[in-house]
Amino acid sequence: MSHAAPISSGTPPAETIVVAMSGGVDSSVAAALLARQGHPVIGVTLQMWSGADAEDDRVANTCRACHAIVDAREVAARLGIPHHVLEAGAEFEREVADPFSRAYLQGRTPNPCLPCNARLKFGALLRQARAWGAMRLATGHYARRDRDSATGRHLLRRARDLHKDQSYFLSSLDQTQLAAALFPLGDLEKADTRRIAAELGLPVAEKPESQQVCFAAGDYRAYLRQRAAGLFAPGVIRDVDGTPLGRHGGLALYTVGQRHGLGLGSPRPYYVVRLDTARNEVIVGGAEDLDVSEVELEALNLIALPDLPDARSVLAKVRSTGPAVPATLWPPHQGRARLAFRAPQRAVAPGQAAVLYDAEDPDLVLAGGTITSRKAH
Repeated sequence: MSHAAPISSGTPPAETIVVAMSGGVDSSVAAALLARQGHPVIGVTLQMWSGADAEDDRVANTCRACHAIVDAREVAARLGIPHHVLEAGAEFEREVADPFSRAYLQGRTPNPCLPCNARLKFGALLRQARAWGAMRLATGHYARRDRDSATGRHLLRRARDLHKDQSYFLSSLDQTQLAAALFPLGDLEKADTRRIAAELGLPVAEKPESQQVCFAAGDYRAYLRQRAAGLFAPGVIRDVDGTPLGRHGGLALYTVGQRHGLGLGSPRPYYVVRLDTARNEVIVGGAEDLDVSEVELEALNLIALPDLPDARSVLAKVRSTGPAVPATLWPPHQGRARLAFRAPQRAVAPGQAAVLYDAEDPDLVLAGGTITSRKAH
């Protein structure tokens, strides 16, 4: 097939590959490309409904999951490949849902896609794939993998289509997981993916993309209200000097950098600067109070680098939709690494991932970590 993306690392054609199929167009085309290239493909959809969800959310999430399963099953039938559903509710609760809620209780803004990829797709699902005798797991992510011939390390690179690049969300994968990973869409643009799906007559060719937290049916705040009611206790809004300005309806309603919805009635624009969980207070300030000169990272995952003995110039991405900006990464000390920006960055939120790219090779992911604290400019 002329549109087929090359598979790196010389994967033998006879090797069975498991494909994580979400019921969307991307993972469907990933499975199609591999099948067309002659690989025996097994499609698997993760059932990640959490038993801890409240009844209304259970119904909504179960409905969404059923649609995903039906769509994935129809695609698999069209491609002539087997399809299975893997129950992963317990793993989802332990590795994604519970840490997501606890992070908000700590005043952080987490990104659940990273632990979902590292601990469910390339955790529970990869283990199941190996139990079936398949050593490779493919997903519909827009990213590329490579191998450093000098060090032998498995590398993660940005996708050709930088507008769709998802390397940020894969930055928690370790060397064993990257060795097993395949990203068939890494050299494609989204328009190519939809065109291939249409050419193959896949029923999901025009299926819209979800822009929501996949496990929180429509509203992550409603999801949090069910799991952590304390996040919605009313409290005081203060400015950075300690002056009370108003009341808030719960810390989960606010994120660092937020301007609208504060209800302060002030002619001066205020922004959320930080969340004080100890006092249940929202701290606001001017735009200048959002500037951050450096942050501290925990759980630094070195990908292209075997170690980090000295400070290194990097390009740092501190939000999935933001640009990669020049910064210096310092070696970890007592489990924490310092990341200093060349120019102050605005509205950097603890709990988010910082993904670090090579300053000389901007497509290459060097490392990723979680922002724990920040230093104002």
